[in-house]
Amino acid sequence: MNSNLIKKYSPSKPINIKNRTWPDNNITISPTWCSVDLRDGNQALINPMNMDQKLSLFKLLVDIGFKEIEVGFPSAAQVEFDFLRNLIDNNLIPDDVTVQVLCQARKHLIDRTFEAIDGAKNVIFHIYNSTSTAQREIVFQKSKQEIKDIACQGINWVNENLSKTASNIRLQYSPESFTGTEIEYAVDVCESVLDTWAGQKPVIMNLPATVELFTPNIYADMIEWFITRFSRPNEIIVSVHTHNDRGTGVAASEFGVMAGATRVEGTLFGNGERTGNVDIITLALNLYTQGVETNLDLHGLDKIIDVYKSCTNLPVHPRHPYVGELVYTAFSGSHQDAIKKGLASRKALNKEKWDIPYLPIDPSDLGQTYEAVIRINSQSGKGGVAYIMENEYGCSLPKTMHPEFSKLIQKLTETSGKEISSKAIYTCFKDSYLNQISPYELIKFKSAQNEINETSITLTLKIDGKEFTIDGTGNGPIDACKQALLSYTKNFKILNYSEHSLSEGSDSKAIAYIQLESESENQCYGVGIDSSINLASIKALFSALNRLGN
Repeated sequence: MNSNLIKKYSPSKPINIKNRTWPDNNITISPTWCSVDLRDGNQALINPMNMDQKLSLFKLLVDIGFKEIEVGFPSAAQVEFDFLRNLIDNNLIPDDVTVQVLCQARKHLIDRTFEAIDGAKNVIFHIYNSTSTAQREIVFQKSKQEIKDIACQGINWVNENLSKTASNIRLQYSPESFTGTEIEYAVDVCESVLDTWAGQKPVIMNLPATVELFTPNIYADMIEWFITRFSRPNEIIVSVHTHNDRGTGVAASEFGVMAGATRVEGTLFGNGERTGNVDIITLALNLYTQGVETNLDLHGLDKIIDVYKSCTNLPVHPRHPYVGELVYTAFSGSHQDAIKKGLASRKALNKEKWDIPYLPIDPSDLGQTYEAVIRINSQSGKGGVAYIMENEYGCSLPKTMHPEFSKLIQKLTETSGKEISSKAIYTCFKDSYLNQISPYELIKFKSAQNEINETSITLTLKIDGKEFTIDGTGNGPIDACKQALLSYTKNFKILNYSEHSLSEGSDSKAIAYIQLESESENQCYGVGIDSSINLASIKALFSALNRLGN
């Protein structure tokens, strides 16, 4: 970029606030959530939602647990008006849910909005006008007093309609472009709005970062300055409404709550104008991971995503915090090993607190499973492969077998250059260990105990396609089998042996693992599976012997 271009931009001015308190605050109580998906989110869509989509999304928001939902701008378009009437006329608004309607400070729009809300039980009447320096000077070309008069006149028009409705009306006022407004002037306008309002209190003072102009700490300073300078803070509810132009909308909302705001407006997955509104799901789950009850039910994540996609025709990015399809997936070998050990430790110690490396939240809390936590590509390690084998196929590979098998998988991933599925991993396992029948193929065996507690064994096998019967005696089936085979093979040692059941129950099969070492000190594992542990062990020995010869 041309370095001279930077001269057109000016750094933000810090707020002159001494002894600020918000940096020392922790969020311990969830704010009130207000979804603006049906209004702010909808107006930003390439193709705005139709009636059916609006209704589906409204029902989803209710199911999630939102108690305040901005349903639209009913005076702006007929579809907005009709949707609200549909909700009211068909009794689709639960008694504990308050619908919010947006309206400019214009008389005919206010009157039309009151027609739209007729019959609704609880309504937040959201009125706004822009107060920022740039809007006053460039767009409206009006003085500070004239802009304040617009706000107060709008409130008076709302007041005139209060006696004409049976609805429980609460007022919300937004000095639009609050972040571009002189902070002293923003307080002055909001004080005047409160003075003008003739209805019930507290009034919601919504302080929007309509455009995110500076670092989130400055936004927090503005919120704290506003609250501490407001003459009657007990008569207002301070609400934040952040956008994500600088990519810090979530942080700005969190800081705003730390600074004293008790209400947050936002959308699912951050839909909205330009780079979007604050993502309420991310923000709520941030609080959840800090032990704060959010009062939102996000357990049915797949359903939430499906409805959102069908209503907005927007995707959810695979790296989206908490909800993307890859956010609980580890490809790195060291990450996989840490997750595997963390999950095993949690299970073994029956831990209550969640402290799994690389997983800030338990995926099952969101209705997700652990199956996708570890996925395998060329960057993956032996721990990840072992995790897949154990958690999806019940095969607890011996630790000394991990490097051997992971090399086989890594070879596959490096050849393809792509992720390998768990099914392909198990196919490789079967081909490499369970299906090894050359040059030594076991046909059948027979064993017996003699009077001195030794095991005698008779093996029927094929060696290079020719069938033989051989005998051996040892201190157990494996040793007896080894002694029988030594008459046809080079000498080998058994280094390791382990076994376990593949599942619970009387019909469970056993799996055995045997590691052999040849005279030339080559080492490899063999694996056998059978309902008989003795036969599983012998199959494992043949598997290892064939692999050693290959």
